[in-house]
Amino acid sequence: MIAVNNVSKSFGGVKALNHTNMHVPKGSIYGLVGPNGAGKSTIIRHITGVYQYDEGEILIDGKPVYENAKVKEKYAYIPDDVFYFLQANTMDMMKYYKGLYPKFDEALFDKLKVCFPEVDPKANIRNLSKGMQKQVAFWLSISTRPELLILDEPVDGLDPVMRRQIWSLIMSDVAEFGTTVLVSSHNLRELEDVCDYVGIMNKGHVLVERSLNDLQSSITKIQVAFESEMPPIPHGLELLHKVSTGRVHTLILKGEPKEAEMKLQTLDPLIMDVLPLTLEEIFIYELGGEDYAVKDIIF
Repeated sequence: MIAVNNVSKSFGGVKALNHTNMHVPKGSIYGLVGPNGAGKSTIIRHITGVYQYDEGEILIDGKPVYENAKVKEKYAYIPDDVFYFLQANTMDMMKYYKGLYPKFDEALFDKLKVCFPEVDPKANIRNLSKGMQKQVAFWLSISTRPELLILDEPVDGLDPVMRRQIWSLIMSDVAEFGTTVLVSSHNLRELEDVCDYVGIMNKGHVLVERSLNDLQSSITKIQVAFESEMPPIPHGLELLHKVSTGRVHTLILKGEPKEAEMKLQTLDPLIMDVLPLTLEEIFIYELGGEDYAVKDIIF
């Protein structure tokens, strides 16, 4: 659905994107993560056609997006800081969106009103709280029946109940219509629940791009205990991190969980448990160290 090929962009001599490559499969939910200043919002503004790149290419369904109105009709974009016209209410913005998007579904818009009960559609949107303004953005965007939904920190400012409501609506669209979703967020726990693919970005390029299952199987977290001191790690296992509390050791190892478990079993531990590794832990070990220095741990 989205192909970012060797894209670079500089602002005032500072390189924001550095030969970036990224590919979002059609019908998937793709989570883009990275530290502040990694270039996440910059690449999203290129994908949405807000910025023009210095070199490379960005294609949506095989077509360039910059100044291409036909391609832009296919996607809805919700930035971190949502913009509305002065004095506009939700009904005014609905009419505006209806003029921009040929597939805008007014019947769906009316039906979705029940999902946002706290929003007064006749109230000036700029007088609403940030959370309610985000609700209006989702209400309008989902009503466009987008083939692609692009979200930059989408649920920031929403309460937990509304966050769940929003993700339920998005997941329903993905399941029923095959909508593709690109979401950039610092809430890794939330992305872990919804994403099929994850891209980890740092210093202007995407370091890792894999399915969430592949990422979680490339690093292993194991807790072991021994009678006395822990023996040396068996040959073929790379230790990334170790925390010891008495005789109990929590190990982060590079590699597939079953292989690591088999090799550690040869040390005759008293106990051994393979623990689930969260997306947040993967992110930390990929970008751990001083000043987010990148460690080559999951390639």
